[in-house]
Order: sequence, then C-alpha cells, then structure tokens
Amino acid sequence: MSAYSKIKTRAPGSIMLMGEHAVLFGEPALACAVEHWLEVELTPRADRQVEIDSALAQYRSDLDRLKPEPALSFVLAVVEAFGPRLTQGFHLVIRSGFSHQVGLGSSAAVTAAVTAALAHFCGAETTPEALFDVALHAVHQAQNGRGSGTDLAASIYGGVIHYRVNPREVQRLPGLPPLALLYSGYKMKTPEVLALVESRACTEPTLYAGLYRLMGQTCEAGRSALESADWIQLGQLMNLYQGLMDALGVNDATLSEMIWRLRAQPRIQGAKISGSGLGDCVLALGHMTEALPWESIPVSVAATGVEISHEAC
Repeated sequence: MSAYSKIKTRAPGSIMLMGEHAVLFGEPALACAVEHWLEVELTPRADRQVEIDSALAQYRSDLDRLKPEPALSFVLAVVEAFGPRLTQGFHLVIRSGFSHQVGLGSSAAVTAAVTAALAHFCGAETTPEALFDVALHAVHQAQNGRGSGTDLAASIYGGVIHYRVNPREVQRLPGLPPLALLYSGYKMKTPEVLALVESRACTEPTLYAGLYRLMGQTCEAGRSALESADWIQLGQLMNLYQGLMDALGVNDATLSEMIWRLRAQPRIQGAKISGSGLGDCVLALGHMTEALPWESIPVSVAATGVEISHEAC
C-alpha cells in the first residue's frame, strides 16, 4: 500500500516566445511558464483499477490491461511508463484552470502534473531532469514520436527558459516585461501544421534549412536581449521571427491583422504568432492600450514549474 492518502500536483501552462518549428531541427527555442495552472489529485486504491476523472473523459480500466482512450492519450502514456513500478491502482482527478482549446500548452501541463504525481506515488525521482525524461517519452508515445518538448520543459522547470532538443539544454533566464496574448478563435492542430510545412519543405529543402538556421540565430539574439533586459531589442527580434514564420507559410489573414494592430499600439514592442501557426494565439511584448476584437488572455510568467504535495496516511 502507498504511504500517502493523497498526492497533489500542479503544473503551469506555457507559451512559446520564439523557436517554433526550428526547434525540431536542432535550433534553440525560448518559452515561458505562465500563471494558468492544471491540477492533479491522486488517491491510492487497494485494487489494480485506474480511474480518471477529467473534463475530457471519464475513464476506468485495469492497470494491467489499460484500455485506449484518445482524449486521455498523454495521461495513459504516463501511466504505461510507470506501469512496472505500480503495485496498486489509483483514482486520478484532473482539473484545468484554462481551456485545452487555447494555446497554453495544456497537453504538456497535464503530462507534467501526472508524471510528477505518479513518480511521487512510486517513490521514483522527482527532480526536473527525471520528470522531463519520463514525460517527454510519454509525449512522443502519444504523438507518434513528434514533439520537441519545449512547452513540457517550461511547465516542469518554470520561469523563462532557453531550450534545445539535442544535446538537451534547459537554461533558466531572467524575467520578462508584461505580455499580451490574443486568441484568434480557431486553431489547426500542431501535427497538421507540421505536416503541411514538411510537405512544402520537401520542394526546397536547402531554402527551408536556411530558414531554420535564421530562426535559431534570432532565438540566440533573443536570449541575449533577455539576459540584458533589452525589451526594445527583444520586440524587434520577435517581429523578425514573425517574418520567418511568414516565410514558412504558417501565417494567415486573421493572424496578420492581429499582429499589425498590436504593433500599432504605442506600448507594444513586438508581436508574433505564438505556437505552430495557422490559428491559435498571437503574443505581444508590452502593454495593450486599446482593446481589440479578439479574446484577450491575461498572461504573466510563472516563477515555478511543477509542484508536488501530499497527505500522509
């Protein structure tokens, strides 16, 4: 039996600052955790049953023969990862303080929070590095090998991060000035956007490789701007990165209008797509002084990443 009567974890959402697409090709990315949290509560069971209570699905299965449930693919991938170490079942309650339809890294947050809960439940390591290893494996399992892990790293480590896939690098950076995030009202799933870009890249592989290198160089310049708190320079680099996103073909008329109307405001230093593109969110650096006709999502940097607490039996 577990030594805990209840385990509670929570993980912040995340947003991409720069590095979209190029991070999958070995270039660096900049991301940050945000003050929108997903919470998990794990209660041990005396049998081998797994119960999950989530807004996405209600689930019950035997731990030794987990039934598939597409809506809970990330969660079940984590359960499978810990399967050999689980000596008893559990009841899992998942509650999110933000919509999975908006680009705040909900899949990464739930993966991080569930990984932390099950690692603590099993007595496994709960360092950020150990949690990231398990969680990234689960993400790849749920997405057929896809996913850079940038949003996952932000959720686990917290704050503002500089991230590279291989060799893995996660570096905490200084904070940011105010951010503004607008939701376009629609989004294309990231794997679909990636597949579309890949199909285009096949026609001009050398040119696209050059685009990814430029994106990486822009991110490195962005890291320097962050470290020196040069927000004007960071805003200019965000605008530059947006031009490269345009070149990849992931902008559209609505996102473009959002970006230019944000940039027209006097206290906005820069604006760009946040995420894979063709919908979802636009991120701006600075203060909005005029309301725009899209959903505004308050965002501020979360200083901490995934958190764990428990109640003893």
